[in-house]
Amino acid sequence: MTHGTQGSFAEVTARLEATIAARRGGDPSHSYTARLLADPKLAAKKLGEEAVETVIAALSEDKDALTREAADLIYHLIALLAGREVSLGDVAQVLAAREGVSGLQEKAARPREP
Repeated sequence: MTHGTQGSFAEVTARLEATIAARRGGDPSHSYTARLLADPKLAAKKLGEEAVETVIAALSEDKDALTREAADLIYHLIALLAGREVSLGDVAQVLAAREGVSGLQEKAARPREP
């Protein structure tokens, strides 16, 4: 599946993040992205829907469907993050801090929720 402008994942997601940021303050009646940015609850709901669709595609073992759903999921995640003023750079910092740490250790070190 190779459509549109090519580039590394980081380059593509950086362009997407910039495009989403440019929609901030746009007219929600003319821009789906502006609508997501203006309504964090809607953005969270749509992210959840895309996550479920990604799981279904993964279970169906349809690589093309999984690829498309993963792209939708990533778009909606970036839109939700932008709506809450969290950048991919912020997320990358957390991921970098976790490098070399066992996932089980990292999870055990998290504060427990009441």
